[in-house]
Amino acid sequence: MLNQTREHEGTLEQVGDQWRLRFSRHLAHTPDKVWRAVTEPEYLKTWFPQEIVGDWTIGGKLVFRSEGPDFDGTVLAVDPPQLLEFVWGTDTIRLELTPDGDGTLLTLLDTFAEVGKGARDAAGWHVCLDNLEQSLAGQTPSGAAGERWRAVHPRYVEKFGPEAATIGPPAGSA
Repeated sequence: MLNQTREHEGTLEQVGDQWRLRFSRHLAHTPDKVWRAVTEPEYLKTWFPQEIVGDWTIGGKLVFRSEGPDFDGTVLAVDPPQLLEFVWGTDTIRLELTPDGDGTLLTLLDTFAEVGKGARDAAGWHVCLDNLEQSLAGQTPSGAAGERWRAVHPRYVEKFGPEAATIGPPAGSA
C-alpha cells in the first residue's frame, strides 16, 4: 500500500546553485539490515529504480541499467553502515543511516541542477522509499509503480510549485 502520510513526504531546498530533495524515514530495522537493503543487489532490486552494477568503494565506477539507456556513476563516500554517497547520472544521491530507538532513521538526499524535475523526482523517491519499507517488512508493493507515482506526484507539484514541475514524468509513469 502506498504510504500516504505527510511526514513521509520529501522537501525541496536550494543549496547554492543546486537543488536538493530530502526524505527522512524511520525504519523498524537495524542499521545493518537497512545497510544491506541499500547496498546489496538482491535487496536494491526491490526498491531502487535501476539495477546497479559496480563495487561500493570510494572512487568505484557504477553502471545503472534499466529498460532505457544505461548510464554511469561514481561512488563518492562509503562508511558502513551509516553513509553511502554516489553520482547517479547527473544527480548526487546520499543515504545516511542513523540508529533511532528500535530502528534506523534513513535520510535520502538527492542533489541536482534543474529545479524543474523536483516534483517528478520527489514522487519517484517517495514511491521508492515506500517500496524499501515494504521490502524490509517482507511485503510486496501493491499496484504498479507508475500508478503509485501518479497518486503522489500532484501533491509534490502543489507543495513545490509549478517551477518544480516543468520536466515531465519518467518513462512508464505517465
